[in-house]
Amino acid sequence: METKLIPYTVYLPEEHFGKIKALAKERKASGVIRDALCSFLDGDDQYVSGYNKAIKESIKRVRANEELRSISIRNQTVSQKVSDILQSMEK
Repeated sequence: METKLIPYTVYLPEEHFGKIKALAKERKASGVIRDALCSFLDGDDQYVSGYNKAIKESIKRVRANEELRSISIRNQTVSQKVSDILQSMEK
């Protein structure tokens, strides 16, 4: 299951726009903005925010792994089971 991304427009000060534009050339702008915004929305605690980001990235990688998606135990793929365990670890 891939997370659905929905476009959203935001207005930035000119000095920040220039920096984001430079990141866009490296195809990193959306990810940087998304990560920063999600970290902020997940809470003020930088540790918890970073921890949750790592859990979400781990879930994404587990779900993308073809081998884990192809092995089933008791009618559940290893990918889904590991994803569920990781998701339960979010703070």
